[in-house]
Amino acid sequence: MSLVSSYLFLGVAVFLGVTSNSFAKSAEGFTLLVPSIITAITIVLCMYALSLVMKNIPMGITYASFAGLTIIATVVVGVIRFNQVPNFYSLIGLAFIIIGVLIVNLLGNN
Repeated sequence: MSLVSSYLFLGVAVFLGVTSNSFAKSAEGFTLLVPSIITAITIVLCMYALSLVMKNIPMGITYASFAGLTIIATVVVGVIRFNQVPNFYSLIGLAFIIIGVLIVNLLGNN
């Protein structure tokens, strides 16, 4: 698997992670069957995609990138789908997450 493929799988993992987070909220504490099942399936697929990424990209860089990008994308979904708008300080923190992901990927991978 090439480095480009690894980053594509990282994108898939982020998408699946955001999907699982979104459906976990909709599952209302796993009391609703369909969102609960979707949450479980997307978490398993997400971890599988991450395991493929870790074949070429170090585990720390993979997970730091995954976590940061998933947080940012989940916030966007929260704004759009659940009308959860972050405050000014949250936006500053999110900006630091983006900066951290960029540093880890551009400077941290030897």
